[in-house]
Amino acid sequence: MVAIAPSVRHDATVAGLVGLAHFTSHFFQIAFAPLFPLMKTEFGADWTELGLIVTVFFIASGICQAFAGMVVDRLGARGVLAAGIALLAGSTALASLASELWMIYPLAALAGVGNSVFHPADFSIMTSKIAHNRLGRVYSVHAFLGTLGYAAAPAVVGALAYVFDWRTALLIAGCAGLAVAVMVWRSPILNVAGSAHAHDAQAKAATISYRELLAMPAIMIAFAYFIFTAAAGIGLQSFSVAAFIDIYGVSLPAATNALSAYLVASASGMLIGGIVADQTPKHHWVAAAGLVTAAVLMVFLASAGPGYYAAAALMAGAGLAVGMTGPSRDMLVKAATPPGSTGKVFGFVYSGLDLGALIGPMIFGLLMDMHLPHHIFLAVMVMQILGVFTAFQVRRSSEAARAAAP
Repeated sequence: MVAIAPSVRHDATVAGLVGLAHFTSHFFQIAFAPLFPLMKTEFGADWTELGLIVTVFFIASGICQAFAGMVVDRLGARGVLAAGIALLAGSTALASLASELWMIYPLAALAGVGNSVFHPADFSIMTSKIAHNRLGRVYSVHAFLGTLGYAAAPAVVGALAYVFDWRTALLIAGCAGLAVAVMVWRSPILNVAGSAHAHDAQAKAATISYRELLAMPAIMIAFAYFIFTAAAGIGLQSFSVAAFIDIYGVSLPAATNALSAYLVASASGMLIGGIVADQTPKHHWVAAAGLVTAAVLMVFLASAGPGYYAAAALMAGAGLAVGMTGPSRDMLVKAATPPGSTGKVFGFVYSGLDLGALIGPMIFGLLMDMHLPHHIFLAVMVMQILGVFTAFQVRRSSEAARAAAP
């Protein structure tokens, strides 16, 4: 029986629904932050206590993400994705009822558990449902819509809090998220189905243990890639503003604009990178070229040689280069994934993002405490170069594994 390739309309529908889920994930990741000043006043809390909400969220998400991949592979991606959205949105809505700050911490942990399902479920659906020749572009749209979720959260939640109050803002946002969960649950196009033979093969592969996956060099190296690139990205986003002020002697708004240029260019690079990823099988070269380009630009930024406007342009160039690596990075991970283990593998390697996000700020914060703002950009450069080596090693290890397979 000859398989029929999915139509463009089919792929666009799947990409739109999964992208909406990813948008929802990123939206709720920072939904609390814009409300901190209002919550601080009501609860009489300090900033550390409020920041702990975000810390609890990401610790729970990072710990559970690898295990969520196992659930996705065994129970199916659509149901797990809908449940994750419901848990994430429902916990946020319930936080609006908290009479004391400590009540929000367990809800943040539950929201983090809900957030943990998105990468394994999303990539399991996309890899199974999208035509291979369009997969890179769909990966890029997925990443782009996630970035839009980050951008939308402060504006939407802040506006709702301004019109009503912070509790109503969380309640409305949570209810909107629950509506997305229902939409995903009621979308049969997201069902991952196939022939009986394919289903049997997938079921067999889903029994691969984490011990076996951790013994696969390509998977562990991909995990390291995510740690290095996430630490570099989060460190740059967290401390480049402070570094810009110290190095270039500019105001806070000017320094923030330079970071905004990086983020906007990065989002644009994701879309360009999706087109590139579909045009070439050499995804390791695309990832390496983007990271090397960004690393070189980091050296120029650290030198303090260019003026402010040139430095802001260099930040935009670095963001564009890094953004273009995203789809090729995901294609590299896909190539290293055993059949039927997409959720498990993507859940594990993407947990490297959470680990990198925890490690990066500590390293970069220490550099700023040591009054070494130039070293912020040099540290980013080092981590990006390490990412280059891991990209080539992922490709080499996955090719060796395929060659050794019977």
